[in-house]
Amino acid sequence: MKIIIQMAAMAVLILLTGMTAGAQKYMTRNGYIKFYSETPIETIQAENKQVNAALDLETGDLVFMVLMKSFLFEKALMQEHFNENYVESHKFPNSTLKAKVTNMSQIDFSKPGTYEALIEGDLTLHGVTQKISEKGTFTVKEDGTVHGKSKFNVKPKDYDIKIPGAVVKNIAETIEVSVDVMLTKL
Repeated sequence: MKIIIQMAAMAVLILLTGMTAGAQKYMTRNGYIKFYSETPIETIQAENKQVNAALDLETGDLVFMVLMKSFLFEKALMQEHFNENYVESHKFPNSTLKAKVTNMSQIDFSKPGTYEALIEGDLTLHGVTQKISEKGTFTVKEDGTVHGKSKFNVKPKDYDIKIPGAVVKNIAETIEVSVDVMLTKL
């Protein structure tokens, strides 16, 4: 498992090398993503603390890579169903976001403060890529680290994730996703 995580981190670094040389690059290998589904029948949530993310301040390129098997659930059976039946982690081990922060000129990364970020790009999940446009925040800390946060919704059907009829009422049609990363300068 550790080798897979290191490979994912390497993939993010490889994507970064395509970014402008000499630009200010920030990254993390231990970002956090949570997803949450609530129905009258059941509440499901999972957390992943092994999220790789990178940001290039010059170009606004933003890259995320998430190892799907790293999501942890309260119940082992939920985790098993998630990996084997829904996201099919054996076929599609990662989810990725390749995006741009479209309002980089409005964010002063040299000055501590909280700034709204507008993010547009391609989210790939379960082998399906969809265009996304979401909002988030970057909080620039006194020590120069950048804290990124966002909350958005994903519909499993948009990514060809099939929910069996027997449990379709247990899983919300729209899943809330929360992202929280602390990026440090490379």
